[in-house]
Amino acid sequence: MNSWILAARPKTLPAAVAPVVVGSALAWKLTAQFSWWLAVSTLLSAIAIQIATNFFNDAIDADKGADTANRLGPTRATASGLASRRAMYLAGGIALLVAALWAIPLLQARGWIMLAIGLPSIYFSFGYTGGPLPLAYRGLGDFFVLLFFGLIAVSGTVFVQCGQWRVESLWAGLQIGMLSTVLIALNNLRDVAEDTLSNKRTLAVRFGITFSRVEITLLCLLPPLLGLARWDGPLAWWPLSVAALGLLISVKVWQTPPSRAYNKFLALSAAQLVLFTVLFTLACK
Repeated sequence: MNSWILAARPKTLPAAVAPVVVGSALAWKLTAQFSWWLAVSTLLSAIAIQIATNFFNDAIDADKGADTANRLGPTRATASGLASRRAMYLAGGIALLVAALWAIPLLQARGWIMLAIGLPSIYFSFGYTGGPLPLAYRGLGDFFVLLFFGLIAVSGTVFVQCGQWRVESLWAGLQIGMLSTVLIALNNLRDVAEDTLSNKRTLAVRFGITFSRVEITLLCLLPPLLGLARWDGPLAWWPLSVAALGLLISVKVWQTPPSRAYNKFLALSAAQLVLFTVLFTLACK
């Protein structure tokens, strides 16, 4: 059981939860519409897709030799022999089936347009590291997270709740997406040496350590500052406090060479995402 919890990577799940919570709160603020049933269905479907992505990533990275004994991050179940590749692929498929089942209420409420969001999300849970164009191996992982865990996830959640596509949801989605992308950017910078050897062409591998440090700094500091340009009152000022945590992460990244120390920075970035989500949601009351 511990190996499956390890492979599910529970520390990454805030990236799936945050856009649903923020999107639901924003829909309430904009339209005074909110359905607990649709919110729970959206949330569980999103979490299931995230877990499926993690299972597939665990197996595919092991297949491609991207996870080795010299890995600086947490132990991977397949590469360490705790689970077989076949079992991991099967678990990923089951998680996608669960995601599809929880998406049925969303289809019933908002129609088949939800397939335009759901089907690409399901495909890229595998295509993030697998398939003919594995995004993570082509330097597209950061863009994928910004898009699917930010812009699409937040605006899609708002649409599910109120049946409207709102410009405001794109702004909030950009903020959440950037904070979620910090997680993958830190991960890629930590693993830049191993990824170079395994030909995993992340942005850190393509453009170097300094580029990644600049990217992480911008991703940490811009989201709360963007709020000042778009929102009024608590929505602008309450989430601004997370800039202090973002500044701490940025300073640590500039001071520390890629190493296991980055695992602590990842925990801080997850806390930053959660704190922003809580403050934004409370400000929507």
